[in-house]
Amino acid sequence: MHEKNHTLVSEIVLLGFQNLHNFKIPLFSLFLLIYIMTVWENVLIIVLVSSSRNLQSPMYFFLQQLSLSDLLESTDIVPTLLQTVLNNRAIMSFCGCLIQLYFWGSSEIFECLLLAVMSYDRYVVICIPLRYSSIMSRRVCVELILIAWALAFGLPVITLNLVGTQQFCDRKNIDHFFCDFLPLLQLFCSDTSFVEYEVIFQMVPVVFIPFVLIIVSYVCIAHAILKIVSNTGRQKAFFTCSSHLAVVSIFYGTLIAIYVAPPGKQSQTISKVLSLLYTIVIPLVNPLIYSLRNADIKEAFK
Repeated sequence: MHEKNHTLVSEIVLLGFQNLHNFKIPLFSLFLLIYIMTVWENVLIIVLVSSSRNLQSPMYFFLQQLSLSDLLESTDIVPTLLQTVLNNRAIMSFCGCLIQLYFWGSSEIFECLLLAVMSYDRYVVICIPLRYSSIMSRRVCVELILIAWALAFGLPVITLNLVGTQQFCDRKNIDHFFCDFLPLLQLFCSDTSFVEYEVIFQMVPVVFIPFVLIIVSYVCIAHAILKIVSNTGRQKAFFTCSSHLAVVSIFYGTLIAIYVAPPGKQSQTISKVLSLLYTIVIPLVNPLIYSLRNADIKEAFK
């Protein structure tokens, strides 16, 4: 009955931000500057942790992996964003769209898992410091990161295989600046409920469980900090967790606002702005949050 509406789409048109007019060049320059700074900051963190003897603790190893993830996400998204700003649209092949969705999903999954691992690291260093070196050994840290990367690169393959079997309608325009999952589903005429259920099922081990672990870790950390008698000790313990807590708040706050809040509650423009926050702003500010008040990183940079 609806066969005439099904078509083979070979390219996707990303509409980006429409009607920019005189703001086109300033926005392009701003996003390009943010990308250059993001690459410089995250590459610097990766190099410093690799080369400095003072930055060989698990915390800095995890920070290095976070920079690698931020670098991957920013490089995956920003070139397409710049093209949509400059040309009012970006044309991608359907395969290219899926590749962008894959690497975006991989970086998001890895960051969810990594933030949970980092919260556990902060829990161990504050709540059971005498056993820290044995619990968070180099071997354990490497194994945790390898598992996180394996899940990050493996799970999106399942989703992409399901997306690739869907049937397109006649439309091929996505009102976004990158191939995000939900806007892409709107192009399909076939029933996408199975794909949506599969993604929700994946979110349990890669988003929900890590988020619960982070909350539990910080409840234990807060309980341990309240037991510290001296104000200096409390401040030092809180300082140890403040950077990570700030990153977690920004990251999960944005994801919840976009993907958990009812779609009808926010306009597409607000959704795009929030997407800008976690695709280009968070990779920019993460190195700043972790390094501005960190004496070890400042010393290594000198």
